[in-house]
Amino acid sequence: MNLTLSKRGDYVVRSAICLARAEGQVRKIREVVAEMEVPATFASQILADLVRAGLATSKAGKDGGYRLARSAETISLLEVVEAGEGTLVADRCAMGDGPCRWESVCPLHATWGRASAALREVLASTTLAELVERDRALEVGTYPVPTDAHRLAVHAVAFADSVQVELGVELVTVRLQSTSGWLAPLAEEAHADGEALRMRIGPGGPGWLAKTVVVTLGDSRRDGDEFVVPLRWEATGPSGLFPRMEAELSVRPVDAQRAELHLSGWYHPPLGRAGHVLDDALLHRLGQATVRAFLRRVAQALEGAHASTLGDEPGRRRASAPATS
Repeated sequence: MNLTLSKRGDYVVRSAICLARAEGQVRKIREVVAEMEVPATFASQILADLVRAGLATSKAGKDGGYRLARSAETISLLEVVEAGEGTLVADRCAMGDGPCRWESVCPLHATWGRASAALREVLASTTLAELVERDRALEVGTYPVPTDAHRLAVHAVAFADSVQVELGVELVTVRLQSTSGWLAPLAEEAHADGEALRMRIGPGGPGWLAKTVVVTLGDSRRDGDEFVVPLRWEATGPSGLFPRMEAELSVRPVDAQRAELHLSGWYHPPLGRAGHVLDDALLHRLGQATVRAFLRRVAQALEGAHASTLGDEPGRRRASAPATS
């Protein structure tokens, strides 16, 4: 018997926790996506559910975003869940049709009604603030894991890989800061905020996993001679759990005409069939292949954008990739 939330209900609860953690500050869609792993292709609909339920408010524009309409202490988990799932009241008999003497009511009706009422009572007595407190305890490792926990122990894979491009480091950094430039040839469709771009990238080419990959760039920074861009890579689809990576892309000078793109971070693998974790060796190979494919596509896009503005020079070398670290 399935007593879990639907995907929509799941994402609504995650988004509510994210807004509550903001403590009155607005949250952009991209921030909810990054912090709570809500699919970027679905996030605006999920946040709209909270707005329709009167639990959040939204404001358009550069300084806009989403925030809770009330304090987290006054919002119950029941309100949040029902914002995504609808009213938690049975709309049909738990047992369906039966003998003719069950025409009006079945023997289970009273017990099932009390069970449903008990569930609503527990959810109504739990506040959003309590969920945030538990989430923060989980974040710092002080929340005790119950013996009946249902989550699988899926371990992320650490990675580091590099490729070189035939461009100077300053030119590369300029292009990395312009999402309308180097990313445009890779993008299939841009989100309304212009910051997350869907692209098909993976070890199997354009049809890899038959899923769309969303790449979200964070705020860039200078770290000595390096230019660093945080990024999040996430495969999305209509159902199931898909891989993602959280990484930093560093641009390092090689010489006046060449730069090295170094990507390091964590690759979170997909689950295999029936929710099984992939074999460790396969998991590492898949992660390395995915990272290498992503780096090559980025390098090709950067060089391609440069060639389109200056003309592709004869004998010009393309992206070269040093050994995986």
